[in-house]
Order: sequence, then structure tokens, then C-alpha cells
Amino acid sequence: MTFRNGLASLLRPEDSVLVLIDHQPYQLANLNSHDPQAVVNNTTALAKVAKVFGVPTILTSVVAARGGDIFPHVTEVFPDQEVIDRTTINTWEDPKVVDAVKATGRKQLIIAGLWTEICVAMPAIQAAGEGWDVTVITDASGGTSVEAHEVAIQRMIAGGINMMTWLALASEWQRDWARAETATELNDALRNHLGGSAIAYLWEQQLLNTPVPSSAG
Repeated sequence: MTFRNGLASLLRPEDSVLVLIDHQPYQLANLNSHDPQAVVNNTTALAKVAKVFGVPTILTSVVAARGGDIFPHVTEVFPDQEVIDRTTINTWEDPKVVDAVKATGRKQLIIAGLWTEICVAMPAIQAAGEGWDVTVITDASGGTSVEAHEVAIQRMIAGGINMMTWLALASEWQRDWARAETATELNDALRNHLGGSAIAYLWEQQLLNTPVPSSAG
């Protein structure tokens, strides 16, 4: 196995391309590895973070006429973008998707989707075998069972694929809070999706903007 380590192995927004696969009602209905609400939240956050950093994002569904459209939470982040609808179960066997990824000129391929054991694992394994640097965002993905999700992750790790969560990815892209061009936008994107940390951030902003009372007497 080739170990993924060193500074060059960290993800960079200028080298990244994101593919969101089959975040659709049919798949969500049989999502049993995660709380469905959490997956919708995490996927929406991932999409917003990608937009903040200018990371090209490809949206793809499978037979949307039967399985339903991609969650509006995601498509509303990219309102003018075409969703590539496929018949192939393996996204990486659809030339239109692959061509869209290749057109970005980027080699750090980031994938999230439903279900992990099928619609994520197949393209991730194929793309990694073709030389792409593949990362799967596990908490914006999910399987038909906990076992299915976890076995898929083990299978992909054995194939040299990197695993991350959406917040870890956001932090890796930001890397330094002195990067003011994205720091404020990133915090704005995160505040509706980060639970307690987001509430603490808003509280901090409230305290910073609360006048100090004058001393009595």
C-alpha cells in the first residue's frame, strides 16, 4: 500500500473537484447507517463549503424520474447547474460525468453519495485505479445498513482511498485562519450546519458586539 502522508497529501481547494452522487429520495428512504437528517445536513454543508472555496462540483443522479430529484438543499447551492442524470449504477462508467471531472483539470477527486457500498464504492475504486487521488466524505454518504457502510469503507481503504468527514475537509481546505478571503465566508456557510460549535460562534459574535456597561458611580 502507498501511504498517504506528508504536506503534499493534504487536500487543496485549487486541486480539488467534488462529485455528489445520488442524494435522492429513493436512496434516503433506505438509509440505515446514519440519521437521514444528519446526511442531508452534512451534504448541504459540504456543497456550501465547496462553493466558498470555488471547488468545481458535479451533481449527478441516477434515473431521477423514478428515484427523485437531488435534495433541493443541495441544488439550491448551485441553482444554475445541470444535474447529470445517469442510467449507470457506477458513476465512473458514465462518460458525461467523467468528462466533466476531467474538464476541471484537477486530480484530487472528492466523492460523497448514497449508497456508500454501491454508488460511492464503485466509482471511487475505479477512479483510484486510474490514477486519481480519491477521497470519500463518509458523513455525507451512507449505506443501507451500518455494516454495509463500514464494509464499503474498509474495502475502499484497502484500495488506497482516503476517508474524511466534511468538517475535516473544510478545515484542510482553509488550512490557515489568516486566509481572510475565505475565513468569513466559511464561517457563514458553517453556522447553520455545525450544531453546538456554530451556536458558540454566534454567541461569541454577540459578546464581541455587546457594549461594556459603564462603571456605577
